[in-house]
Amino acid sequence: MQNNNSIWQFFSSVKLALVTLFLIAVTSIIGTVIPQKEAAEFYVSKYGPKAAQIFTILDIPDMYNSWWFLGLLFLLGFNLIICSIDRFPAVWKQVTADGLALPPERLQKMSNRMAWSSDGSVSEVSTALLEKLKNNRFSAGSREHGESTVLFSQKGPWTRTGVYFVHASILVIFIGAIIGSLGGYKGSVMIPETQESNRVFLFGGKGVKELDFTVRCNKFKIDFYANGMPKEYTSSLTVFEQGKEVLTKVIEVNDPLTYKGVTFYQSSYEPYQDFVVSIKPPTGEPQKFIIPFQQQEEWSEQNLKFGVINAKVMGQSIVSSKLWFNDGSNSPESIWIDDGAEVNIEGENGTYTISAKQMYATGLQVARDPGVWWVYIGFGLMLFGLYVAFFMSHRRFWLLLTPAGNKTEVLLSGSANKNRAGFKSSFEELGELLKSEHKEA
Repeated sequence: MQNNNSIWQFFSSVKLALVTLFLIAVTSIIGTVIPQKEAAEFYVSKYGPKAAQIFTILDIPDMYNSWWFLGLLFLLGFNLIICSIDRFPAVWKQVTADGLALPPERLQKMSNRMAWSSDGSVSEVSTALLEKLKNNRFSAGSREHGESTVLFSQKGPWTRTGVYFVHASILVIFIGAIIGSLGGYKGSVMIPETQESNRVFLFGGKGVKELDFTVRCNKFKIDFYANGMPKEYTSSLTVFEQGKEVLTKVIEVNDPLTYKGVTFYQSSYEPYQDFVVSIKPPTGEPQKFIIPFQQQEEWSEQNLKFGVINAKVMGQSIVSSKLWFNDGSNSPESIWIDDGAEVNIEGENGTYTISAKQMYATGLQVARDPGVWWVYIGFGLMLFGLYVAFFMSHRRFWLLLTPAGNKTEVLLSGSANKNRAGFKSSFEELGELLKSEHKEA
């Protein structure tokens, strides 16, 4: 499509695409170097009042949603659309071109040529070659040009559109990002063990998002290295909707829980000085208690008194605790329990199974992105387009059959739009295959 309009030429320019991509890449570094979506006081204390004011004007704290960054993305998308509209008609003309309309004189000038003679008339040789091509998965047609006949076959004409699959994939990714930006959110929530929440605190001080379901932290577990550093930590989460349990899952880093399009990622934790004590009596249901350190708790239904009276600490975390326990007998028990482990204590009424652990709150990062599947589809389309554009080619073959007395002169010509070295090998293989049945007697 030829258009002399200077505005059209500007927006269809490859240079504009390259400059826009460069600006997006360079400015993306800002979002990597400068922490995003922090409170205003953070930028004032770290960069100073003047720099913080400039950051606010340019929306640097939320750069990827800033007007100028979105403007660059819009400019790139618009440029891709105009480029595609401008160049696609010429490409499509190549895809749908009538190969049999090419003058025989052009075939004799192609760089890839192979000639031989075959016994029989042009009609007989043409029929035999068409059958041979068909048997080798080549779809071919024929047309007479005076006394000569031209056969034409091609493979992969649509591969010329590979770059447009890439263009389309970028636009699909942009659509997914826009959908995610308009209909999604990101935030965090801290849920103590045995407690639940349906509120998410949105990043960037954008308020609170209330969910239409509730998430409870049943249990938090953490393991440490010998030096006291955290090794791994997991959370057992249960989702409740309208008071009914609908889903329970143990999550860890890189293995989140997703419900109704909302994903909960394990991101942090917070230790408390309180303890979670679980008691299973000889009869009846087990129960959990949240008790402060060195404070007595009672379970009146079971006539129990208990408390954590001492603890061993590694770093900021407790690795074992000393539990005092009295079931109403004259001999109270005190026993050390590893954090989260269970012990059996013989009481007056039977055996009690008891565990004690430091109480934690699980820190969850919460995200809802309704455009994520568009993004996945876009990346899949991009990989497909890149494969087609770089590893596949449009290969065309012509056979010119010219009568020569009782024989027929055969000229095989061919061309490819990419990977010409690889095409030369394929061309020679096809030539030898066609010659094998039609040698000169």
